[in-house]
Amino acid sequence: MSRSTKPHEIVERALELSTADGCVVIADEESSANLRWAGNALTTNGVTRGRTLTVIATVDGKEGTASGVVSRSAVTADELEELVRSAEAAARGAGPAEDARPLVTGTPASPDFADAPAETGSAVFADFAPALGEAFARARAGGRELYGFAHHELVSTYVGTSTGLRLRHDQPTGTLELNAKSPDRRRSAWAGRSTRDFKDVDPTALDAELAVRLGWAERKIDLPAGRYETLLPPTAVADLMIYQMWSAAARDAVEGRTVFSKPGGGTRLGERLTGLPLTLRSDPNAPGLESAPFVVAHSSGDDASVFDNGLPVPATEWIKDGVLSRLSTTRHTAGLTGLPLSPGFGNLILDGGGEKSLDEMVAETERGLLLTCLWYIREVDPATLLLTGLTRDGVYLVENGQVVGEVNNFRFNESPVDLLSRASEAGRTEKTLPREWSDWFTRAAMPAVRIPDFNMSSVSKGV
Repeated sequence: MSRSTKPHEIVERALELSTADGCVVIADEESSANLRWAGNALTTNGVTRGRTLTVIATVDGKEGTASGVVSRSAVTADELEELVRSAEAAARGAGPAEDARPLVTGTPASPDFADAPAETGSAVFADFAPALGEAFARARAGGRELYGFAHHELVSTYVGTSTGLRLRHDQPTGTLELNAKSPDRRRSAWAGRSTRDFKDVDPTALDAELAVRLGWAERKIDLPAGRYETLLPPTAVADLMIYQMWSAAARDAVEGRTVFSKPGGGTRLGERLTGLPLTLRSDPNAPGLESAPFVVAHSSGDDASVFDNGLPVPATEWIKDGVLSRLSTTRHTAGLTGLPLSPGFGNLILDGGGEKSLDEMVAETERGLLLTCLWYIREVDPATLLLTGLTRDGVYLVENGQVVGEVNNFRFNESPVDLLSRASEAGRTEKTLPREWSDWFTRAAMPAVRIPDFNMSSVSKGV
């Protein structure tokens, strides 16, 4: 379909074409811009545009309501009716949907629903690109090489339903990842940032931070596997907390399949998970971390339902002052479990009221490890949420408040829930980029966390 056709017009036309008992249409208008660099020089840049249309048809039957979902990119005007019919055929060929509920009604229409989509482009880097050039010059003069990329995406999502919903949300997402390497490639350090508009990231400051870390790495120290007092930076905490939330579906917990299941039946809701006054929450209106204030579900699962499209998403405290207070539910799973409705999350914030920076926590460490980030995180045991993964781009030994050198990388085996129970200190909460999950989830704010006995299960030869 021509890009001159506005997304809201596509939504309206698809709804007009529908002959199903119910219909939800989601139009995602996407634009992105990126810069890539290697060896202190830009290598590529580009801008892309795209459109994806999702049609969800619901068909009532004697045994219940069935749903059919079809998503396609670059749908032309001539293909629109066929897409709608395909969704209806999928619904008629399916059995009753377990999560069937009446489509959402009553949510006020977005005032900008009929407006053209927001778009990003190379202009988003207008201030960032010159600063990046300055970082290249400084790195070159300091004998280090910078590699990395900056990516900005803006998605305008339009949701229309046969029950009258007309909702729209614009979601900007920006990521910056910067690697500094020594010319011989034997030393490497990483830093990343998330941003909505690239106005709050400074590549020269990141380069200065990485220069310090490369300096630390000039001294190499071999350490064996074991349990070490460890400082987890905000990015590593974010990766762990995100995985924990992905495992926090109420239905799975009630059915005894997760770390949040209570032995003998039920859930661990109301149980204290940590002695620290930590609160893990989501809020679609959190400054700098804004996310969709309503459900956008392109498919159904235990933590999402296509029937819930348009349902308001409130601010939610998943852990409150150290106590597990909510598990995620759809309308369907809330009904099954008898637990409150708690739709999915678009951002994640961990706050314990701490005021110390990571540097200040390092200065108060007698002996321990300072991590840069985690990667290749995989689940070992869902019953305990035991995860395994690797450290990357710098593990440093701290002695008497000073970093004294870089140690080898490790494989770790830890459960984020268990880590919360053993955490002895949390620092100042700050926006961060989860390195492992940055392709899927970027809106996070976390503190650095001190773990007295982090389990480095084996030595890794990873970079």
